[in-house]
Amino acid sequence: MTPSARSEAEIEYLIRARYPLVYVVSWEEARVEDALQAIALRRGKKLIFWSVTEGMVGVKGGTPAELRDPLKALESIMESKEDAIFVMRDFHPFLNDPTVVRRLRDLGRHLKKTYKNIVIVAPLLKVPAELEKEINVIYFDMPNLEDLDQILDKVIRSVPKESETWAVIDKLSASEREAVLEAALGLTADEAENAFSKCLVKTKRFDIDVILAEKEQIIRKSRVLEFHRAAEQFSDIGGLDQLKEWLRKRQAAFTRQARDFGLPESKGILLIGVPGCGKSLTAKAVSSLWKLPLLRLDVGRIFEGLVGSSEENARQAIRMAEAIAPSILWIDELEKGFSGTQSSSFSDAGTTARVFGTFVTWLQEKTSPVFVISTANNISMLPPELLRKGRFDEIFFVDLPKKKEREEIFAIHIKKRKRDPAQFDLEKLAAAAEGFSGSEIEQAVISALFDAFDERRDLTTDGILASLAETMTLSQTMEEEINTLREWAASRARLASTPLSREREAEVRRLEV
Repeated sequence: MTPSARSEAEIEYLIRARYPLVYVVSWEEARVEDALQAIALRRGKKLIFWSVTEGMVGVKGGTPAELRDPLKALESIMESKEDAIFVMRDFHPFLNDPTVVRRLRDLGRHLKKTYKNIVIVAPLLKVPAELEKEINVIYFDMPNLEDLDQILDKVIRSVPKESETWAVIDKLSASEREAVLEAALGLTADEAENAFSKCLVKTKRFDIDVILAEKEQIIRKSRVLEFHRAAEQFSDIGGLDQLKEWLRKRQAAFTRQARDFGLPESKGILLIGVPGCGKSLTAKAVSSLWKLPLLRLDVGRIFEGLVGSSEENARQAIRMAEAIAPSILWIDELEKGFSGTQSSSFSDAGTTARVFGTFVTWLQEKTSPVFVISTANNISMLPPELLRKGRFDEIFFVDLPKKKEREEIFAIHIKKRKRDPAQFDLEKLAAAAEGFSGSEIEQAVISALFDAFDERRDLTTDGILASLAETMTLSQTMEEEINTLREWAASRARLASTPLSREREAEVRRLEV
């Protein structure tokens, strides 16, 4: 059963059970109304539509225009003798009117004794507190691969067989077709049809890049999610060998073969550690390695001024990530977004607590293939519920890079600046960069490059050493905080890098000094 079929069946159950008020949340008004038309046909009911622009079409006792007023429309439903489903398009703005809310509550009692139902269809969920016990809410599922496959067939059938485009799309292999459909996941039916058609007009074939560009624009309009096109690779990350190996082993975790083997869906990881040591870079690189879309959740954008809108934004972000699944959801600096969740539910922090509750419940219970990568720098600000087993598959601690890792990082950033790392004394640079984070090493290389350009000379080991000597590192300014973080991680997190033995660590520190 496709998602749309499941949603249609759920609506039909409610109508058969005489639920008086049903609220269907969806941007796809046409798909919802098609489903309601099929339900009405099966149940022998009439389908009557209302909108503020057209009034009520099909009801007896007045012209459609006379019933554009929402209160008059509800009164006509009360008086109607027909067994009908009354579809109220975009009725949610009128739920701010206490008179409309009161009339809906009256109707709720009245309709239970009849074969009439009211179905509100709107893209946003806005249910006043007075109606919370009266209305049943259904989120109409977005198209899945089966739905998109039918839409793709419709677009293909519209292409003339004698055209040049038909000659190309007629040779579409099964694997290419699957890739096109997966690229379109997360689009509505109309958006997918438009994206497929745009491909044919623009490139005369089904171009995944064109579909992804359309999806990127649509996701940006959601405000709380950003579609991130990751160009970073694991080769751009120095060190973190244990974290890289853990992620590499789970590269095929979302395939059908993994499900057949008995593997559960991976939940995600929490990366805790020193700022600038590769946590965010890792999230981007995983997207490239796994070839999955990367969605960045901006927690700050979830919170808005209107009561209830923040919770709805959180649910919308979750639904979008699940619709595009398999996907990666990246939440950067998690502790800043969800700090203060222990405050009173009567303050602004109460909203934070409710949004946080929605998020952690989803983390615990989710079955969709959305891999969550969260990063955090300050464990003292993290709500303890996040660290409980079951929220994430693993918690990794990312420490300052060791000497060998610093050599790798210097080589990466020197190579990025079109220089040969073999021409530099990487061992000497790594020894001089004791206590530097990966981002501080990068900035030292860039600073040395600016100095070399100004002095009309090339980048050298001595130039980078001079830049290192001028840098005040985070490990110096935040020494106590970093030590506290290490003590916490010693018994609560898995190390992202292979630890040195105590003897070897002492030897390395002695040589570096």
